Amino acid sequence: MPTPSCFRPGVRVEPKFDGDYTFNTGHVKSFTILDYTIFLLSLLIPTLIGFHQAWRGNTELDDYMLARRSMSYIPVGLSLLASFLSAITTIGAPAEIYEHDTLYVWVGLSFCIVSAASAHIYMPVFYKLKINSVYEYLELRFSRKVRTVGSCLFVIQMVVYMAIVLYAPSIAFNAVTGLNLWAAIVSVGLVCTLYVTVGGVRAVIWADSFQIFVMFGSALAMLFAAMATVGTTTMWESAQRTERVLFLDFSLNPTLRHSVWNLFFGGGFSYLALYVNQAQVHRCLTCRTLREVKIALWMSFPGHFLYLALCLIIGLYMGAFYENCDPLQAKLVANANELTPLFTQDILSIVPGLPGIYLAGVFSATLSTISSGLNSISMVILEDYIRVYVKSKLKQDKERLILQIVSVIFGFVCLEITFLVSKFGGILEVKILNALDTQDIH
Repeated sequence: MPTPSCFRPGVRVEPKFDGDYTFNTGHVKSFTILDYTIFLLSLLIPTLIGFHQAWRGNTELDDYMLARRSMSYIPVGLSLLASFLSAITTIGAPAEIYEHDTLYVWVGLSFCIVSAASAHIYMPVFYKLKINSVYEYLELRFSRKVRTVGSCLFVIQMVVYMAIVLYAPSIAFNAVTGLNLWAAIVSVGLVCTLYVTVGGVRAVIWADSFQIFVMFGSALAMLFAAMATVGTTTMWESAQRTERVLFLDFSLNPTLRHSVWNLFFGGGFSYLALYVNQAQVHRCLTCRTLREVKIALWMSFPGHFLYLALCLIIGLYMGAFYENCDPLQAKLVANANELTPLFTQDILSIVPGLPGIYLAGVFSATLSTISSGLNSISMVILEDYIRVYVKSKLKQDKERLILQIVSVIFGFVCLEITFLVSKFGGILEVKILNALDTQDIH
């Protein structure tokens, strides 16, 4: 690949930074054996957590489904946070700042509304009713048909979303770094299905607790490497020069892409609907008391805001690093969703293993989202279909087996949908990658 022609729109310039970077060499560095080893280790540990939970004894249905309602708020809060932060946020947020400005920070602040409403309005209702599926409330409030329709829509939405969360980061890293697309998709999908199936909800919660530290560690590694390469002063001067720093815009003009109003209130109401779906309520029901449920939900607000802030700051460093050589203009990447993987290889490759840590962080976010999805789907199938429409009451060991079979089936369904999505290509693939531009919806 020839050395790229670097320019700002309409102005030909020289790259600002000297070194073995893509805009100087014309080629992207590949992952090393050490990077792949770190990535595989990040898949091995959740698997071991799942088998540990199975080995310590979760043969009783209540333990497998709800951890005997004995979990502390700390792992539950970390699990909730991990599942809200998918790989779409990790890759998409820095690209959002690179292409636009810092106004998106108001989405993180909107989680104050979400945490308050879910902790003090919605969860007290579900927790006190002692229901296992949120859609059971629809039957209590309306009818069984409404309950069935609601749970069916949830399953469809969750399966499609899990496929997107699995496919989008894989195709982005594949396009830039040459990461084997299907090796990544299949390994992540199978590992996630395995530990959810054998370990139940405890495995999901404890694996998420591990993965959230990997996610923050990878983001911090990227941030420190960017600070060392670019420099804080250079970053800030570039951000002001390129007008990326914007925190207040209270315009009521509906044609604007973003304003404080649609990000804070619009984002808050959008996320609220997702905070009270089965995937989140299920883990809240494992807490010992309602007070611990509220603490766990409130934990997600500062954690989510901090992680989003880290991603946004990384986006500012990315803007400064590529100020004189826009990768999109120079044809180094095909779309904005590939910017973060490109920046990963440029900034982190100077230290062996660091790209692998970031890759582990991205797919840890994917694992946490898919595991909570599979676990919640199995609960919905049991509670809203098996127990409702099967006339004879099943024994607990058979119901536990049903939960495990459903987890396996939908794990493979997720992989199959991902495979089908890849075959469409063209417009549909662009649409899925554009999910990165609109950020996380889970």
